[in-house]
Amino acid sequence: MTSQDLKNKADAVMMQTYARFPVVLVKGKGCDVWDMEGRVYKDFIAGIAVCNLGHAHPVVSEALQKQAGSLWHVSNLYYTIPQTALAEWLTGHSFADRVFFCNSGAEANEAAIKLCRKYFHDRGEKERFRVISMTQSFHGRTMAALSATGQDKIKQGFDPVLDGFDFVAFDDMDALKQKMASSTAAVMLEPVQGEGGVRCPSPDYLKTVRNICDDNGTLLVFDEIQTGMGRTGKLFAYEHFGIVPDVMTLAKALGNGLPIGAMLAREEVASAFSPGSHATTFGGTPIVTSAALAVVKTMEVEKIVTHAAQMGAYFTNKLKSLQEKHAVIEDVRGYGLLIGMELNINGDAVVKACLAEGFLINCIQDAILRFAPPLIIEKTDIDMLVDCLDNVLKETAN
Repeated sequence: MTSQDLKNKADAVMMQTYARFPVVLVKGKGCDVWDMEGRVYKDFIAGIAVCNLGHAHPVVSEALQKQAGSLWHVSNLYYTIPQTALAEWLTGHSFADRVFFCNSGAEANEAAIKLCRKYFHDRGEKERFRVISMTQSFHGRTMAALSATGQDKIKQGFDPVLDGFDFVAFDDMDALKQKMASSTAAVMLEPVQGEGGVRCPSPDYLKTVRNICDDNGTLLVFDEIQTGMGRTGKLFAYEHFGIVPDVMTLAKALGNGLPIGAMLAREEVASAFSPGSHATTFGGTPIVTSAALAVVKTMEVEKIVTHAAQMGAYFTNKLKSLQEKHAVIEDVRGYGLLIGMELNINGDAVVKACLAEGFLINCIQDAILRFAPPLIIEKTDIDMLVDCLDNVLKETAN
């Protein structure tokens, strides 16, 4: 079968929810992936900030294979060893006291929204159910997560969205103060907006948000699905800002490609979930939690977060040097290895040109190139991409 045959088959039987690139990927190792013809590509998007340890990491592969030979699934009616160990690791390395495991980021955000509502319901404050979210935010594709997302294009065609969500501009402290009400249960935001354009907060913004929530008795929820697990050069992005949330959601890189999500919370808030109040069939199965446990332990042993911070600083500086050469680059911003390069032109042609040269990158919001490579990326890989971008942007300007 040729790659064209495969693409034709896929287009004939799969729903057309993605405008896919004309590449059939069949193998990965480290920061490289291969297509059916044997061509190698440097991966600078990592499955959209998922494969932090790269592809086919030997420690994770071994853990997965070992668990696959013993126990895959028994449901959450029973205790399992890898699930407990992973929950211990996450609470031991974060502000949180308890964890709820699920299958995806959207599910983690759904759980967070439900937890916040249940928390106030149990306190006799049934009128407190609204959630303030940010414009340009992205929290997922399920109906509640979609309703919490501050991008109209994501909601198009799915009206009516759910009631209970209000929106203010990201990084606007005054707007948030004005929107707070007696019916506000939670403020929900990404510490760095990923899908919204790698938009970073001003230095004191998140600390002010924390204070506003405290003054109003409102819960603070951080969606760290894209920013968590070392992506920003800290294990969790909230560590950059000297505060902690009440609730945090994780997914993406937690399983390095295995489907897992997690919702973490302080004890007082977590206690609102009692037996029967929320559940999942597949959340936190032995096979995915064993892989995730291998991921987090490998991150510690190999000092991946420190490496991400170092490579992120190097990558950002290289892109800023590129900005000095090309007027088409408006801005370079980000934390760690979550970096956005904003152009004053549509970025799709740049993405396609880089693909032709053997680099996988991503364009969001029409004009922002997003770079989220595996956290194991090295300077030589970064140099190769920057050289490619330099040549591509020269051609774009001509």
